[in-house]
Amino acid sequence: MSKYGDEAHAAFLRGCNCSQAVVVPFAPLMGMTEEQALRLAGGFGGGVGRMREVCGAFSGIVMVLGALYGFTDPKDKSAFYAEVQELARRYAQRNGGNSIICRELLGLEKAEGTPIAEARTPEYYKKRPCPELARAAAEIMGEYIEAHPLPRQKDEA
Repeated sequence: MSKYGDEAHAAFLRGCNCSQAVVVPFAPLMGMTEEQALRLAGGFGGGVGRMREVCGAFSGIVMVLGALYGFTDPKDKSAFYAEVQELARRYAQRNGGNSIICRELLGLEKAEGTPIAEARTPEYYKKRPCPELARAAAEIMGEYIEAHPLPRQKDEA
């Protein structure tokens, strides 16, 4: 368990979508307010707009990675994509398989076909691994930051 993972889990339980839950704990490091982080990540929940495509928690990893380590020079694109792919591998592996696809992680054959989110009830939490997926994503991002200190973190050490 990690601080970031615990914060992501708690954010999901208080109503954030999976992507928001991952991005919010990193908002201060990204130089953002919580409100800005919530807005940025809002559309990525439910596998991007509840379409059940790329997992919103993994999308949160990519947003944080981009904000903290992203490239501005096109020649750095391939190296950055390699980092994204490695984090995708770690995320899939941590979640027991080889997928970063929301519907696969949820065991769905297809998307529900509606943008309407389900009510957050005890039954919802029994059938959805999303709080733990958000925790795993934030832990992976926290581990990445620990292994790749940001310049100001190096100065503080």
